[in-house]
Amino acid sequence: MEYLRRSLLKRALSTLSAAALPWASAQAASASGPIRVALIEGLSGPFANAGEAVYRNILWAVERVNARGGVHLPAAAGGARPLQLDRYDSKGQNEEALSALRSAIDDGARVVLQGNSSATAAVLLDAINKHNERDPARRVLFLNYSAVDPALTNERCSYWHFRFDAHADMRMAALMEVIREDRAVKSVYLIGQDYSFGQAVLKEARRQLGEQRPDVQVAGEELHPLGRVKDFAPYAVKIKASGAQAVITGNWGNDLTLLIKAAREVGYEGRFFTYYGNALGAPAAIGDAGLGRVVAVADWLPNVPGAQSEAFYQAFRQRFPKPADDYVHMRMQLMVEALAQAIEKAGSTEAAAVAAKLEGSSVSLHGQSGTVRASDHQFQQALVVGVMEKQGQPGVRFDVEGSGYGFKVIRQIPASKAEMATTCRMQRP
Repeated sequence: MEYLRRSLLKRALSTLSAAALPWASAQAASASGPIRVALIEGLSGPFANAGEAVYRNILWAVERVNARGGVHLPAAAGGARPLQLDRYDSKGQNEEALSALRSAIDDGARVVLQGNSSATAAVLLDAINKHNERDPARRVLFLNYSAVDPALTNERCSYWHFRFDAHADMRMAALMEVIREDRAVKSVYLIGQDYSFGQAVLKEARRQLGEQRPDVQVAGEELHPLGRVKDFAPYAVKIKASGAQAVITGNWGNDLTLLIKAAREVGYEGRFFTYYGNALGAPAAIGDAGLGRVVAVADWLPNVPGAQSEAFYQAFRQRFPKPADDYVHMRMQLMVEALAQAIEKAGSTEAAAVAAKLEGSSVSLHGQSGTVRASDHQFQQALVVGVMEKQGQPGVRFDVEGSGYGFKVIRQIPASKAEMATTCRMQRP
């Protein structure tokens, strides 16, 4: 009887061990395989060009990390492991982005990258917050490279979210460095996309104009549907008729390119103060009419002075030589570098451990650097403002997208001056 009992017990233990093998094998594979990073972005639809441009940037950054042996972890965590960049097409729709998030998590990603829409970023952030609370064994980090609605690192700040772009208010303050001294501007026209980011830009433009240029009149203010306007001629006619000497806009992608084209076609001769007028077809669209008139703010521009900056840009162009692929952002490179360093310092890919090392971290690349502010996870970095000029003019060695037009740097704003206060009340796990 005792023999039979022992035999049955041994058989049961053997069965349990066999059942556990697939799970254990999956865990081992996860610990030793690539570190999966999910890019959730609009890779089709009206802003597909912007999504693909981001993909090239992130891909290049991942390739650089992997070329030096990947991310170095302790042997128990898999040793040196490469980053694996997986693409998920949100089609520019929030519901599609949420579906992509679920797929990415199920596929094993514990880091999500997104940025081309603040509305989508807000939806993803809410979903990630809920997921991380509900499923702590599969918590996810959200690294944001372009969604610049200030709320994301203010009242909606999250321990799981890190923003590597300057938010809309910071960018507006940089543009105001130029507007404040441009006494030819007596009135401005405000136009933007009708969603959280576009609304935030117009609101902050009014506020900062009131503080720094109270003499400037707002000749008109308008929000238009995001990604659905095919003909901006009616808007351009109103801008011209307003008599405004300048336009302030946060438009990006085709919404910016089509707006600038329409303004050129109706003969508008004022200045454009933009967040994204330095790429994705905008310079070629406006042509000579933009010389000295189109102003853009960025974290970095190809004509930033210095040998390290020049080498960085030339390396990107060597990797992506087609003029149409000429869209490189230093902040996206710094973001991936910061992630790799944080994983190495944490000795783990677990989201909370990596987040703890990202907080307060500093990262440098090719002479550019930045620090993640622990209080709100807003990356603090220098900003630059450039004005469109012909390639070959002083300060314009490099053009944009083979257009023959580049951006001359007219302001360099150190990180200490670009920094703004936060209202974040960070809740940590």
